[in-house]
Amino acid sequence: MITVKLFAMLRDKAGISEVILAEKPATVGDMIVLVGDRCPDIKDLLACGRILVAVNQEFVKQDARLKDGDEVGLMPPFSGGQERQGFVRIQEDPFSLDAEIARIKSASRAIGGIVTFLGTTRDVSRGSRVAKLEFEHYAGMAEKKLAEIRERAIHDLGVIDVTIIHRVGTMPVGENIVLIVVAAEHRDEAFKACRFCIDELKRITPIWKKETTPDGVVWVEEHP
Repeated sequence: MITVKLFAMLRDKAGISEVILAEKPATVGDMIVLVGDRCPDIKDLLACGRILVAVNQEFVKQDARLKDGDEVGLMPPFSGGQERQGFVRIQEDPFSLDAEIARIKSASRAIGGIVTFLGTTRDVSRGSRVAKLEFEHYAGMAEKKLAEIRERAIHDLGVIDVTIIHRVGTMPVGENIVLIVVAAEHRDEAFKACRFCIDELKRITPIWKKETTPDGVVWVEEHP
C-alpha cells in the first residue's frame, strides 16, 4: 500500500487530502498516472510536468522506484519562490562561460547585472614554474559546502541567483578551473556576492591543489 498526500491547490481541486493506492506502481511516474485516474479533476495538473514529488519526505524524479509502505507527497510549485537556473557542480570536463551566463540570465527578468569570476591555472606559483596542476576533492562534502555558500549568497546578500562550478583532476596551464556567476538586480550586491563566494570557497570547501614544478610536487595549503 502507498499513501499519496495532496497539498495546496492539488488538494483543493481533488477535494481530498490523500489517496491510498492498493496497487503497487513501480515508479513515481506510474503512480502519478494512477492518481490522475483516481482524481480526474487534477489529472491535467499532474501531467503538466511542474508538480513536485517527495517520497518519504525527500524530493525525487519520476523514474524513482517505489516500494510498499512509501509515503508520497504531490505538491504544486512553492509560493514565494522563483524558478532558479543556478546550481553548484564539481566536474572534470570543461565548462562554457557563455552557456552558464545564458542559463542564469533566464532565471528572472529582474536581473540588472551579472558578475563572474573565472579562475585559471597559471604557469608561475611562489616564484616557481608550474607544469601542471591537480585538483582533488572530498566528494559529497565539497558539493555540500558549495551549496551552502550559494544559499548564503542568495539569502544573506540579496542576489537573485548563483552558479558555482569547480573542476577537478589534472589540468595543464591555461585551463579554466573555477567559475562563479552571480545575478542580481544591481551591480553592488552582485560584486559583493561574487567576492563572498570565491573567498568562502577557498576557506571552507575541501578541494586541494597539487602543483608540479621543476623542484618537485607541492600540495598548496594557502589560498591567496
